[in-house]
Amino acid sequence: MPRTCTVCSHDLSHVINTELVRGGGNRRIAAQYGLSETSVRRHRADHIPELLVKATEALEVAHADDLLSEVRDLQRRTYAVLEATEQTREHRTALAAIKEARSNLELLARLLGELDSRLVVNLSVHPEWIELRALIVGALAPHPDARDAVVEAIRSQGQELTNNGHG
Repeated sequence: MPRTCTVCSHDLSHVINTELVRGGGNRRIAAQYGLSETSVRRHRADHIPELLVKATEALEVAHADDLLSEVRDLQRRTYAVLEATEQTREHRTALAAIKEARSNLELLARLLGELDSRLVVNLSVHPEWIELRALIVGALAPHPDARDAVVEAIRSQGQELTNNGHG
């Protein structure tokens, strides 16, 4: 059974980790918190990199949450402007608020992963692929078995893409 890290199990492990990240010396930290210099050195090598990665990931999640909250707040404010302008018949301002609301919704959808704006290209109908396919099949004319195998492979790949919703 592996040994328990004395630094990780220390009551002030968070304070010790902070000092280690800030570059505090192993001997000084060990003496200050009643630990051995070896355990502090081992903890710095074995645990601090992992803790830094986790801390970075937590900061990224917190930042994403803040960004999402700001966009939602912006959307609420945009709706408020839209409601106010609908009562005053300021059509130009209302249309601008509608446009902003739509942009906010699009941004929210992207942030939440509900909108994929990547370009999708269907190669099976691309003119260059059609031309290349004809050249390959034509070149295999003297070899009917090979030609039939290639045609079947192309046909089955096209069916597979269609059945998976990609074609």
